[in-house]
Amino acid sequence: MAKTALITGITGQDGSYLAELLLGKGYEVHGVVRRSSTMNRGRIDHLQHGNPAHPEGSKFVLHYGDMTDSGGLNRLVKTVRPDEIYNLAAQSHVGIAFDQPEYTGDADGLGTTRLLEAIRTMGLPTRFYQASTSEMFGSSPAPQSESTTFHPRSPYAVAKLYAHWMTINYREAHHLFACSGILFNHESPRRGENFVTRKITRGIAQILAGKADQLRLGNLDSKRDWGHARDYVEAMWLMLQEDEPDDYVIATGVQHSVRDFAETAFAAAGLDYQQYVVVDQAYMRPADVEDLRGDASKAMKKLGWKPRTTFAELVLEMLEADLRLEGVDPSKHLKKISAA
Repeated sequence: MAKTALITGITGQDGSYLAELLLGKGYEVHGVVRRSSTMNRGRIDHLQHGNPAHPEGSKFVLHYGDMTDSGGLNRLVKTVRPDEIYNLAAQSHVGIAFDQPEYTGDADGLGTTRLLEAIRTMGLPTRFYQASTSEMFGSSPAPQSESTTFHPRSPYAVAKLYAHWMTINYREAHHLFACSGILFNHESPRRGENFVTRKITRGIAQILAGKADQLRLGNLDSKRDWGHARDYVEAMWLMLQEDEPDDYVIATGVQHSVRDFAETAFAAAGLDYQQYVVVDQAYMRPADVEDLRGDASKAMKKLGWKPRTTFAELVLEMLEADLRLEGVDPSKHLKKISAA
């Protein structure tokens, strides 16, 4: 029989790629969406029944739900009785977390506990994946691995660290098959427009389309380990196929600064980033994370996982998608860039 998966945060970047992966493996996929006055399902529209691109013979079902509603989550888990739960829902923007720390803690931290408790009280053999984050490492020196000390530097990171330790606690105290993937930054053309990588590629597209003449960014010197979300959701699935639950760092091991990303993307479009990028203090965070680079050797050894997309390929894919979005022909502007 086909496995059943429940994905919270299915309308997000990771949720959409994970749904594609699981549907391709024959899963019945159930997704949790929040009720909103505006529809925000652009990333998963192609998976809906009736869409010509919908995978033949697959099943894709959406349910209304919210990570702050324990009763609703309990009913959902009881109704779907999933073989696997992937908890990807979160208020995931670090900067916004400083403005909404209470909501971030409720949705990202307590929301995870609500799901774990639903599994425990119903006695289900459900396997649980928690989307942890490299932001939990904060100011701990790179490279960061599963044994690195956590030092969160934002309300988002603190909330995620609470959820991470709750996942471990339910695994140890209640013997749930519960795993955490400590994912380093992962991007794609489906990344939200208020994240720095997408701000850069969308900004370049708007400059080339004649809609803007500058791009305002925050700290250009923050260093990140950037991979592709499509590669990283495969690691999520692999974790839940293991005989024993465990936690894994997922990363490329290659580091670039925000300045590097901007310079690379502008150069690919035949532009000099220094002529367009303006550092704006409004985008500076009260406490920033300067240096993230992951050591994913454990995942590579135990799961057989490895990243497939290079930094240059990621930048080009995002830039090409945003150029098309702005009605700009990529073939007239994009140049080949280094595969570093």
